Amino acid sequence: MFFKGTPGSRHYLPYANYIMWALATVSLFIFGRDFYKNAWNQAKHFSSNMDTLIALSTGTAYLFSVFNTLFPSVWISRGLESNVYFESATVIIAFILIGRTLEERAKNSTNSAIKKLMGLQPKEVTIIEPVGKKIITLPIEKLMPGAIVMVKPGEKVAVDGEVTEGSSYVDESMLSGESVPVLKEQGAKVYAGTINQSGSFNFRAEAVGEKTILHQIIQLVQEAQGSRAPSQKLADKIAGIFVPVVMCIALVSFIAWNILGGSNSFTYGMLSLVTVLVIACPCALGLATPTAIMVGIGRGASEGILIKDAESLERAHKINIVAVDKTGTLTEGRPQVTDALWGERDKEKFQQILGAMEGKSTHPAARAISEAYGNACTTVSCNSKEKTIDNNLTEDISITDFENHAGLGISAVADGVKYFAGTPALLKNNDIAIDTKFAIAAEQFEEEAKTAIFFARKINKADDADNLQHIEISDAVQNGEVLAVIAVADKIKESSKEAVGILKNNGIDITMLTGDNAQTAKVIAKEAGISQFKASVLPAEKEQIVRDWQSAGKVVAMVGDGINDSAALARADVSIAMGSGSDIAIDAAKMTIVSSDLRKIYKAVRLSQKTVGTIKMNLFWAFIYNVIAIPIAAGVLYPVNGFLLNPMIAGAAMAMSSVCVVSNSLLLNFRKL
Repeated sequence: MFFKGTPGSRHYLPYANYIMWALATVSLFIFGRDFYKNAWNQAKHFSSNMDTLIALSTGTAYLFSVFNTLFPSVWISRGLESNVYFESATVIIAFILIGRTLEERAKNSTNSAIKKLMGLQPKEVTIIEPVGKKIITLPIEKLMPGAIVMVKPGEKVAVDGEVTEGSSYVDESMLSGESVPVLKEQGAKVYAGTINQSGSFNFRAEAVGEKTILHQIIQLVQEAQGSRAPSQKLADKIAGIFVPVVMCIALVSFIAWNILGGSNSFTYGMLSLVTVLVIACPCALGLATPTAIMVGIGRGASEGILIKDAESLERAHKINIVAVDKTGTLTEGRPQVTDALWGERDKEKFQQILGAMEGKSTHPAARAISEAYGNACTTVSCNSKEKTIDNNLTEDISITDFENHAGLGISAVADGVKYFAGTPALLKNNDIAIDTKFAIAAEQFEEEAKTAIFFARKINKADDADNLQHIEISDAVQNGEVLAVIAVADKIKESSKEAVGILKNNGIDITMLTGDNAQTAKVIAKEAGISQFKASVLPAEKEQIVRDWQSAGKVVAMVGDGINDSAALARADVSIAMGSGSDIAIDAAKMTIVSSDLRKIYKAVRLSQKTVGTIKMNLFWAFIYNVIAIPIAAGVLYPVNGFLLNPMIAGAAMAMSSVCVVSNSLLLNFRKL
C-alpha cells in the first residue's frame, strides 16, 4: 500500500487507486482467470484447494478495494481509513503464476522429445518394384509390408524388416544403447530409426506404421508422461483445511460483532469479516513454493545439474532405487584401446601402419585404434622417453588397396606388404596362424569383456622377396605373422564407482539396465560395484522394469543417455539424463547432469532434501502470520483492551511474512549439499 487515493494521506497520488484498480483488473481477470474457474469448480463439488484460497482472498481484496475506491466516505465518516489492497492481490497472482510456469516448461519438453523420436523415421523410402526392378521413391505413409526397400550408406532404416541382399554395419544404439554397430547380412532383422553406415543393402518391409519398434517407443513415452499422477502439493493439503477455517472465523466474527458490537456493530462486523479474508491473502503462501523452487533450480545449475521440473526436484529426496544405463552413463560411451600385446620387432613402425589403416575405417573400434596409434607414441604404445618416431610419420605412410571385410575386419597394403586387422577368422581365411602368446592374451581380453583385434601381415617369401628385403623374417613364419593383439573396450568412468558407493551408503539401491550382453554387463557391474544388473534389455523392457518397481512401492530414478532410455526416463518418478547423451534422452528427462558425472545424482537428492525443507519452513512462516493475525483481525483482543487490528498494521505484517519467506529461500544458496 504505497499509494493512497485519499487526500491528506502521506503518500497521496491523484487517481492512484484508479490506476491500481485498472492494473489489478487485468492481472486478476485475464492472467489469473484460471484460479477463479478452478475455485468455482471446487465449490460446485463442496471442496477447496489452493486455488480456492487464492480466489477467495484476492477476490475479496479486489472487491473491498473497489468499494473503498468508489465510496471512501463510508469509512472516513466513521473515523476509519479507506484502505485498498489491489497490489497485494496482484502480487499473489504473479508469484503463483511463476511457479506454475516452471511446471509447464517441463510438459513442453516432453512434446519436444516425442517430436525428435518421430524425426528418426525418414519421410521417404526408396523401393525396388518386383516387376522390371524399377527403383522409385515413395512417401513413408504409402509403404506396404512386403516391399523391398533399398538403404544406402548414411541413410536411416525406414521400417522394421529382414535383409534380403547386401550387407553393412548398422548403428542400433537407439535400441540397445551400444555404440558398436551391428553387422547386418542376409536374413538379419533391421529396425526403423537405426542408421546404416558403410555398406548398402536391401530389406523386405515387415512391420510398418504403428507396428514398428520405433513407434512403440514413442507410444511408451506418451503413455508414461500422460499416466503420471499430478503431484499433491503440501500447500493444497493445508488449503483444504485452512479455507473452511478462515471462512468460519470470518462469519463468526461478523455475527459476534453484530450481536455484541453496540451501535456501530454492523460496520465493525463487516470490517472484521473483510479484514479476516483480506489478511488471509496467501501472499507469503504464494511465495513459499515458487521462491524455493527457483532458488533450488538456480543452485542446481551452479552445481552442474539442470532441473526442468519442479515436481522432480520435490520428489528426488524420496528416491530409494536408481536404475542406470551402462554405455555412456556408467562408461565413457565410446570404445578405447585399453590393452595391447606387441611383438618385439619394429613396434613403433607397425603401430604407425595400424593407425593409418584404421584411420580409413568408420567402425568405432577402428576409430579407437586410430586415435591410439595415429601418432608415434601413445599411452598404450610407449612413454615419452621411448619416443623416437616423428609425430607426422603417419602422413608419410602410403596405404593402398584398402578393403573392408564385412564382419571380419580390414586389410591394406603398406610398403608393398599386405596387412590385416580384425578377427581370428580374418587371419584364418588368409592362412595366418596365431601364436600361442597372442591367443592367450586375446582370451584374457575376452574374459574381461573387451574386444580383441589382431594385427598381422601376409608374407610369401617366394613371391614377395623384393618387397620384403628390408623386413626381418623369421624362419618360423611361413604365410604370415601376428604382430599384435589389441584390446578395445568402453571404459568405465573414473567417477562411476565412487558414485555407486555414495548411493549405496545412503540407503539407495542401484541396478544397471543395459542392452549389452550378459558377460559385458557382468564385468562392468562388478567393476562399478553394482550387485544387481539386467542385460540384453530392450527399451520397452526397461520401461516395464521401472513400472514393476513403482507397482512395488519404489520411488524410481532412471539415469540414461540414449534414445533407448527415453521410455524408461519418461516412466520414472525422477528422470536424469547425461549431458553428453542424445537430445531425445535430454528432452525426455527432467534433470540433466551437464558433466555426466554420476556423483551429481546424490547431490540432486541432497538438493531436493534441502529444497523441500525450505518449502516446509516457508509454509510455516506463511501460516504463522495467519494463525496470529486472523484472530486479532476478528477482534479477539477488543473485549480485553479495546484493540482492533489496523489494516495498515496487517499489511505490514503480511509484508514481513513475505520477507521471511523470500529470505529463507535465498539461504538455500548457502546450505551445504
